[in-house]
Amino acid sequence: MKNKIPTRIYLTEDEMPKNWYNLRAIMKEKPDPILHPGTLKPVTADDLGPVFCKGVIEQELDDTNLLIPIPDEIQDFYRAYRPSPLIRAYYLEKMLDTPAEIYYKFEGTNTSGSHKLNSAGPQAYYAMKEGLTSLTTETGAGQWGTAMAMACGFYNLKLIVYMVKVSSEQKPYRKALMEAYGAQLIPSPSNTTESGKKILAADPNTGGSLGCAISEAIEVAVKTDKCRYVLGSVLNHVLLHQSVIGLETKAALDKYGVKPDIIIGCAGGGSNLGGLIAPFMGEKIEGKSNARFIAVEPASCPSFTRGRYAYDFGDTAKTTPLIRMQTLGNDFIPSANHAGGLRYHGMNSTLSKLYKDSLLEARSEVQTDVFDAAIKFMKVEGVLPAPESSHAIKAAIDEALVCKKKGEKKVILFGLSGTGFFDMTAYASYNNKTMSDHIPSDTDLERGFASIPDIPQNK
Repeated sequence: MKNKIPTRIYLTEDEMPKNWYNLRAIMKEKPDPILHPGTLKPVTADDLGPVFCKGVIEQELDDTNLLIPIPDEIQDFYRAYRPSPLIRAYYLEKMLDTPAEIYYKFEGTNTSGSHKLNSAGPQAYYAMKEGLTSLTTETGAGQWGTAMAMACGFYNLKLIVYMVKVSSEQKPYRKALMEAYGAQLIPSPSNTTESGKKILAADPNTGGSLGCAISEAIEVAVKTDKCRYVLGSVLNHVLLHQSVIGLETKAALDKYGVKPDIIIGCAGGGSNLGGLIAPFMGEKIEGKSNARFIAVEPASCPSFTRGRYAYDFGDTAKTTPLIRMQTLGNDFIPSANHAGGLRYHGMNSTLSKLYKDSLLEARSEVQTDVFDAAIKFMKVEGVLPAPESSHAIKAAIDEALVCKKKGEKKVILFGLSGTGFFDMTAYASYNNKTMSDHIPSDTDLERGFASIPDIPQNK
């Protein structure tokens, strides 16, 4: 290549972020506060104390400080696998014959295979500093569970992972990897918790959901001494930790004077998307950028594009505080698609507010189209993408083709949030032409909406 911009752009260790970027601090209108379900008043640190570690509670409630220092110990943890590469997709550009420049931030180079380690490390660190001995969590496709198992292995903490049942059946090697790091994995819903038993009684054949798994993990955490619950997406402290993605990306692009016109991320609970866009969205809010931001979700779980903006519980058993978000209803269980990490009924409150205020666009895609895009990408770029990440690839290809049609040279940036090496069952289904697309009907959605709390704030 004769272009001055290299195919892979790396930062040095000295150029890595020293602070996390708190997007809420720069927003002119803040997301609505998390509410206590009993009092309907904003939650306090004391309210969250029985469930979460003290270190992340402070971050969860902070919408004032823009830059939050990354502790030296966590910076050391990050250096084991960061910085991750920012890649110019020259081969994809050539295949599409587009005038657009396409870049992707690849978070799949660590053993967990995804961006999830960026928050797993800090959450395990804060638990260790607090003197806790064990943690519980949920996982969808398995990236978060694997990352948390790695972090707990590093900080010598016990871990129980409730994995969405359909994903655990599709990905047995995820279980083996988590167990190799010392974690205990339980398919969810299970008979090990009261919430799991209730869900199974209602539907013995359910494939589960992240909402179900969250309920089980929280139940065990609050009943176990020196144990807390950790979450891999949705909450604001997770997006804070994931801002290292966007900060590294921006620093790499700034080296070459590149300003993205379109920034794209897949969306389930919001961690990858929120982390990627954070500093760029901050510039847009300040009037320094006209960039477009696009969230891409599965058509089978369309919380942005067909959901309601309302206060809802974060789990199926209704044990969490109430979060104002784009939601399909806490009782909504999506079809068993192969993007397990995107099978959540709601969306992060910050991203939901940005969407409501028209600062963030959203679109949904059916999984056969998503895998079509993944195959095109992997053939030319040599990277096997996770099904979740492939939603962003689909939108990036579509936008690049729009540039080709209009003769416009735009800069497209997307997040490649993980690798697909544990998703070969999904690729086999695609190759064998047994993959199907399920789009919930309006009646399906109404059943989910019926579980949204009937409270004054939702009127």
